[in-house]
Amino acid sequence: MPVPDVTVVVAVHNAVPHLTACLDSLVVQSLAPGRLEVVVVDDGSTDGGGALLDEYAARHPGLFRVLHRPDSGGPAGPADPADRGLAMARGRFVLFLGVGDRLGPEALERLVAAADAESVGCTDPASARAPAGIEPLRLDIVRCHGLLGDEGLQSLPDHPLAPEACPRAGRGPVLSDCDCYFLVLREDRGNATGRASVLDRLRGIAALQQVADELVEPGEELDAIRVRSFTWDVPRLLQAGFLLLDDGLQRRVCAEVGRLVERFGVREVYHRLPVSERLRLELAVAGRPEVLRDQIRYEAAHGEPPVVVDGRRHYAGYPAFRDARLGLPDELFLLREEPPFEATPPLNLAQQLWRGVVPEQVRRGLRRHPGWRRLANSVNGGRG
Repeated sequence: MPVPDVTVVVAVHNAVPHLTACLDSLVVQSLAPGRLEVVVVDDGSTDGGGALLDEYAARHPGLFRVLHRPDSGGPAGPADPADRGLAMARGRFVLFLGVGDRLGPEALERLVAAADAESVGCTDPASARAPAGIEPLRLDIVRCHGLLGDEGLQSLPDHPLAPEACPRAGRGPVLSDCDCYFLVLREDRGNATGRASVLDRLRGIAALQQVADELVEPGEELDAIRVRSFTWDVPRLLQAGFLLLDDGLQRRVCAEVGRLVERFGVREVYHRLPVSERLRLELAVAGRPEVLRDQIRYEAAHGEPPVVVDGRRHYAGYPAFRDARLGLPDELFLLREEPPFEATPPLNLAQQLWRGVVPEQVRRGLRRHPGWRRLANSVNGGRG
């Protein structure tokens, strides 16, 4: 039997309202027949999803393979449905697709082509921004190095997988000229990440960073992984949702964020983070949830702050800027620094004559001076 180019693994649990769009997006993929297989793991669905999967498998023989299992209780643990699907995969590449999400019609064909011929390194900014878990990964590398989800994580169990696979493989495909992946937020927040507590999500982020710390040498690649987490994953936890937490949980979140910043040297990449994000991180590090709440409310009400200009330096004028009670360094608020102004030295008489800035009356007076001929020669070669 020919080996497919790519296996898409989908884990399904009570997702009928969203399941059809996901499966239809796989049916219409532009890959030729036989180049794609879809492994769907029914994780104990009780909403008729299992029967719907069997219907798709019957209508599209050779495309869908369905595994029915009892409810595993979540995306992590020894019965992780995504891992069960991975065990069945036969393609050269494997991609995990969220049941509520869908792919553009050319996504898999173009991603496979990019993976074979036009991959980018892990330091590429697009690669660093790519969401974890939705990249096509080489199946042999995943199996050889045991790159499975972290069974101890209730949120983002496959989050550490991508930064581990990237250095193992050396390169990965990124496309920026077509729509590939459409992420859908279910109204019931029925995906594991949406349901997870903020502390679970922080543990998932810590696991990702730990994997990066162990496998990636210090430098641009490791910095790119740091920037990705601390411009997206962590700041999202310090926005409006933070205000809904009780005071005790807010303090625990601040403490966990502080540990992440200190443990993984995040300040070394602060210059690559927007001011608002590094400011929220530092307020969490300082254990000041009350000031962090004020900062979140200020951003929601005012958007961008006024710019404070001090000499050549331009700062974001948030209320916390130069607040003596907080003692935050000015560099935290720095937007940009203008280059030093270099004064132009004054023109000597010869240069003024050459540029025609000497008034004609003065020029007539100079012509009567004994040294005029010598001066004229120095300006225009004796033609004055």
